[in-house]
Amino acid sequence: MPWRVDIGAKKGLKSIQIHTRFRSNALEAVKILAAGSLLIIAVALLTGRISYSWHWHRVPQYILEQTENGLKPGLLLQGLGVTLAISGISVVFTFVIGLTTALFRLSNSIIANSIARIYLELIRNTPLLIQIFFIYFVVSPILGMSRFTSAVIALSLFEGAYTSEIIRGSILAIRRGQWESAYSLGLSTADTYRFVVLPQAIRIIIPPLTSQGVSLIKDSALVSTIAIFDLTMRGSAIVAETFLTFEIWFTVAAIYLIVTAALSALAKAFEKRAKVAV
Repeated sequence: MPWRVDIGAKKGLKSIQIHTRFRSNALEAVKILAAGSLLIIAVALLTGRISYSWHWHRVPQYILEQTENGLKPGLLLQGLGVTLAISGISVVFTFVIGLTTALFRLSNSIIANSIARIYLELIRNTPLLIQIFFIYFVVSPILGMSRFTSAVIALSLFEGAYTSEIIRGSILAIRRGQWESAYSLGLSTADTYRFVVLPQAIRIIIPPLTSQGVSLIKDSALVSTIAIFDLTMRGSAIVAETFLTFEIWFTVAAIYLIVTAALSALAKAFEKRAKVAV
């Protein structure tokens, strides 16, 4: 095992850097595209090319609703709660699946390695939307799962495939001397992972894993396709009922932006604190 780690150390760290840079570039491209689209819409609205009457005063009730017992979360905040619940649970399962797959990939077992590779190829080469439909319409009726459970499983499996590469690269980035020292002390492979390797790898894992969490929150918008009343579904239902197209979707976009921007700031803070010796 140590020689594999030594050979793969620089490759592992480089894999994480490439993965993080790719995700970062993809996020930047999406942000630029979204900003450009909003700018075009804004210019069209301001120049009168799109005739639209704004009704922003009707939006606050869908964020906070006034009742006899005081303020309570409006439909959009209720949808946000569902989105955060799905994303939070999925993050936990994503890490477990990613760690297990990474260890399978690093294992000398042909069976474990084959299972991991098949899983990665199936997940990474099929769209998330198809996976959600397959789990909900095919697997769910057989196992009797709810929409919520189906959404969590689909997101966890999808994000877990990418997380596994982050974890595997982080483990490979640990220097050979750490493994040799652990083995010289009589530690087993399992104890070496538990007490030596993973505590060091976690510093490398956390920043890109936080970025993966940001992607998971945005990907969770697709669960609205199976009638889960998350933030996106709530927004769609309100638009269909009130015809406040721009107001509601701008508000939904702003809520997603606030949540993901907060997580992105958290990821940058972790990156600054994590001093990784290359």
